[in-house]
Amino acid sequence: MIVDDEPINIDVVQVFLEENGYTKFITVDDSTQALATIEKSKPDLLLLDLMMPDVSGFDILTAVRSHPKFSHLPIIILTAATDSENKLKALDLGATDFLAKPLDQSELGLRVRNNLAAKAYQDQLAFYDPLTKLPNRQLFLEELSWSLGSAKRHKDEVAILHIEIDKFNKINDTIGINAGDEILRQVAQRIEKVIRGTDLLSHSGGYGNIELKLFHLDRGVFSLLLARMESAENAAIVAERILRKVKEPMQVGDREIVLTSSIGLTTYPVESDDPLDLLRLASSAKDYAKKQGGDRFLFSSQTISEMYGKRLRLETNLRRAINDEEFVLYYQPKVNVTTGSIMGVEALVRWNSPDGFVSPADFIPLAEETGLIVPLGEWILKESCQQLKRWHQLENIPINLSYNLSAVQLADPNFVARAENIIVGSGIDTQYLTIEMTESLLIDNVDHKIDLLHSLKKLGVKLSIDDFGTGYSSFSYLRRLPVDELKIDRSFVSEITTHREGRALISSIIFLARSLHLETVAEGIEKKEELKFLQQQRCSQFQGFLFSPAISPDKLTALYNSKK
Repeated sequence: MIVDDEPINIDVVQVFLEENGYTKFITVDDSTQALATIEKSKPDLLLLDLMMPDVSGFDILTAVRSHPKFSHLPIIILTAATDSENKLKALDLGATDFLAKPLDQSELGLRVRNNLAAKAYQDQLAFYDPLTKLPNRQLFLEELSWSLGSAKRHKDEVAILHIEIDKFNKINDTIGINAGDEILRQVAQRIEKVIRGTDLLSHSGGYGNIELKLFHLDRGVFSLLLARMESAENAAIVAERILRKVKEPMQVGDREIVLTSSIGLTTYPVESDDPLDLLRLASSAKDYAKKQGGDRFLFSSQTISEMYGKRLRLETNLRRAINDEEFVLYYQPKVNVTTGSIMGVEALVRWNSPDGFVSPADFIPLAEETGLIVPLGEWILKESCQQLKRWHQLENIPINLSYNLSAVQLADPNFVARAENIIVGSGIDTQYLTIEMTESLLIDNVDHKIDLLHSLKKLGVKLSIDDFGTGYSSFSYLRRLPVDELKIDRSFVSEITTHREGRALISSIIFLARSLHLETVAEGIEKKEELKFLQQQRCSQFQGFLFSPAISPDKLTALYNSKK
């Protein structure tokens, strides 16, 4: 972090350090904001000017050294004041180093390097467990306080998972301390694998943008901090995965050991906004899980436990429903904007459980989080292809069919091969099958995704980008994507009659698609005024309640024949 009231001085220092390979800078040219910025950004090194109006470098230095969290922060004074009185005063107030302006680039680089190296070594000794290499209890409490402050500002949720290896002391006594150390190292590595896997899944829509940080608090005790959560269920899903991962057989020397763990969960702001209180609640919930026999997790809140219990029952029922084939497909027509003819359908899954229909909004996200979307998606594809073949060969209805592809499915390395077996095995004319995917699916690893899309195109199917305009990458990569169709998100369509910006955006998407020889489909059309606008803009097709909701295959056949 660089604090100087002259922006040109900040620029010079930053350029010098960038040439030495440094990349992460926080700059402040208003000295009155320096301390607040330090508290918010927690820099590893402070480069501080002395002579500044309102709040001088001496004032900042005094405030930093009296701050409990920054009393050992390295501070290099950069100033044109070279008299010994100012230098001695700065050093007496706790400055770590002193450099006179104009700066020598090489000397600046060396001083920064040496101070950061000393800080890193000091942090390693003070804040990291030498056995697992994980941050320790002290750093956990600091990180928790900082995360809670950030959550208050951004109205996020934070969760603590307090994790303890069941009967660890007994294991230690039985097989020895050295073996116990090896167990701790392996458990730490396993939990970190779960964290990395969850982080990858977060980019596919399952977890939002959760930040996960692991700490080692005591011999057999770890704590996992989840920041920027969307709901407490996210923490429960992570806890489930940790339980399963810890329980996998572990090789320690010549022994194979199977461990279990107990996890207590608590959340901000539901349970408390005090760091120590949250830690106590998570620890109490963990202890109660141990008393219940271990190998489980419990929330500190009964309300959240009940909510998660409901989710767990839904997951159990979902697994059963896939095996018992309780799902049915409905089909929403895709209609020619100009003629009103049905050109195709979109296959939409419905769950007809013994207790009644379950909303897709409830079970589709759950299926993606648990990976059940993979077998469910295969069933949908197989059933869709069979229905398309019936329409073509038995009922002489030459329509197209669209199938929705989940990001979780595309991440499955065997997806393309299995999709090929289903599609080719069905005997359909593949030019009538369209695979839809949301553009957020392309948010990362774009080149690999494009290769997969080309593999799908080789099957003869068409590709469509769903919810176009709501994601991140498609405008940049659209020319590279082997797609045939863009679907305009319903959130834009709903603004056609009320917002000029919405009309302009839809017009731009249709023009862009037409320039690239792509079909356009508008979703969620409910009003005649919306359809009229699409006709004026020469949109290709539309879907929506204005024409028909999703209906059963028999009703679709009757509707098609009535519109001939």
